[in-house]
Amino acid sequence: ITILTILAITLSSCRDKVENKVSVDVKHAGALRTIMSGNIQPVISLDTLSKSNHLYALGAVDNLKGEIQIFDGKPSNSFVVDSSLQVNASYNLKASLLVYAEIETWDAFQIEGYRTKSELEEQIFELASNSGINTEEPFPFLLEGTIVSLDWHVINWKDGDTIHNHKKHRESGLNGTLTNKKVQIIGFYSTKHKAVFTHHTTNMHMHFKTDDNAIAGHIDDLSLNQTITLKLPKQ
Repeated sequence: ITILTILAITLSSCRDKVENKVSVDVKHAGALRTIMSGNIQPVISLDTLSKSNHLYALGAVDNLKGEIQIFDGKPSNSFVVDSSLQVNASYNLKASLLVYAEIETWDAFQIEGYRTKSELEEQIFELASNSGINTEEPFPFLLEGTIVSLDWHVINWKDGDTIHNHKKHRESGLNGTLTNKKVQIIGFYSTKHKAVFTHHTTNMHMHFKTDDNAIAGHIDDLSLNQTITLKLPKQ
């Protein structure tokens, strides 16, 4: 009887811990699988979110003519114009894909020694779970600091091209590699949204901007070997 009582208490405690996890209200419009099928039409207007409090978002401009990244209500959207990169703060555009959340306050963690994107993904999951976030549901995160290297692109899809694949998306428009630069990164993590707003090989989708706001766009790969700040929604 004593053993059964202890087991029941243990199971109840584990259930309470799961039930006490807090879900973050993450919303999305559009899906990667839809884009990959060739439908790149707009699904949401950014101006409908311009009054949102503490908005954080990432996505693709309609018809895949640029990248969207919004930090605390301030857009740093990027476009390719005459083979040059331009970054602006306008809400006057539409998106073919958008993931977003309103986060007022964040908890900060110092992480270090994680050299690859996949190792970073594991650390984010662990810290989120330990900090009370329901990792069964999507949640946003921020990264701030100096990265070792960052591969990026800003898409500028060719009009009339109906054949979509990941390689062409990376190579369309402009792309490059940053080294030893201070950046701010907005990301969304989910174990259940592959082909919706994460690619099939990862649970994360990340965009960035440099501290001087000169470059912003989609992150293809990331390398860290020094301390960087990870921020998660405060619970």
